[in-house]
Amino acid sequence: MTAREGAADEPGPEGMTRRQLLRHTAWFGAAVVLTVAGGEVVSHIAGPSGAAADDDPHALRFVQISDSHLGFKGSANTAVEESFSHALGQINALPYRPAFVMHTGDLTHLATPAQFDQVRQMMSGLRTGQVLTVPGEHDSIDDTGQKYREVFGAGTAGDGWYSFDVQGVHFISLVNTLSLEKLGHLGNDQLEFVRKDVAKLPADTPIVVFSHIPLFAMYPAWGWGTDDATQALSYLRRFSSVTCLNGHVHQLFTKTEGNVTFHSATTTAYPLPQPGTRPAPTPVTLPAGKLGEARGIREVAYRPGNPGLAVKDVRLA
Repeated sequence: MTAREGAADEPGPEGMTRRQLLRHTAWFGAAVVLTVAGGEVVSHIAGPSGAAADDDPHALRFVQISDSHLGFKGSANTAVEESFSHALGQINALPYRPAFVMHTGDLTHLATPAQFDQVRQMMSGLRTGQVLTVPGEHDSIDDTGQKYREVFGAGTAGDGWYSFDVQGVHFISLVNTLSLEKLGHLGNDQLEFVRKDVAKLPADTPIVVFSHIPLFAMYPAWGWGTDDATQALSYLRRFSSVTCLNGHVHQLFTKTEGNVTFHSATTTAYPLPQPGTRPAPTPVTLPAGKLGEARGIREVAYRPGNPGLAVKDVRLA
């Protein structure tokens, strides 16, 4: 990213310029294990002991983890690598093997090759069928995601988007962090990808959409929204069950609009303020002993024939 004003290029305490901080503010997400069942999503906070109450052998289970920010240096969390390792360990301790683990962006803080390699190596130890990712704005600093795609872009289209199917559920992974000025942005090529991707699917197909920045207007003043998401979601209106899962905002938030339910994830790194409570969404340093309460993992499962997608948010042990 090129600064337009000299002051914007002065590095801050987190190792980013002021402009990078404003446009790539350190969003944090959580490890999220999703239980998908068709339409409605139920979400609540639980302690570690309640992480896997569902013993349905036919359920599809996967894990979402987001905003690990490896390379972050700041008082909000002085050991993000340790926090990320802890979250991965908690996923591996689940009493089932997730079908896949999805990281919804900001894997790194400054998009360096060393940081990407560290994330890749750490996630290689996950006991799961597959590890998948979408990029965050921190993964795209200065090169529109080229270094990210060199490590995590195999099998993707365009700037890193793709779709896949597991046990009757159709998953779409979008990239809305490359062309942002204020809000997230998908662009015409990706919108056309979504239109064609779902055109032949039956209307009763459960749809799950992953992105880094929310696909709804959570708080546009802070860039917490995607300017052309309405067009993308218009292609999904005919489906009875659509669930959108994002990171970026470092806090739990759920919203339902018609047939679409949106879930923002919490973090493995550090919290951000609630919308409008501070001048800008900069990392929040919590009192001693309180950081763990702001981070967690999310369990999600799909049970064929059930009318909803069950989402359980669990604090890091």
